[in-house]
Amino acid sequence: MPTYDYACDACGHAFEREQRITEDAIKKCPKCGKQKARRMISGGGFILKGGGWESDLYSGTSNRKSSAPAADSTPASSSSSDD
Repeated sequence: MPTYDYACDACGHAFEREQRITEDAIKKCPKCGKQKARRMISGGGFILKGGGWESDLYSGTSNRKSSAPAADSTPASSSSSDD
């Protein structure tokens, strides 16, 4: 469930509430009781869990090593013959 930030225009009290997306925004301030609370726009919660995004091969050196030629490989020699 997402967490929403609220602020009261009457008393300035800021608070958070965990709500379902389908629920209406809270209008009553829990501190002063007035119907002046409004939902604030805030940054979304972004959580990486598990092995991380590098283990999915989106970044990191393991992905680049498999597609790039080896650094110690010698270039192919070009032979020219004067026949």
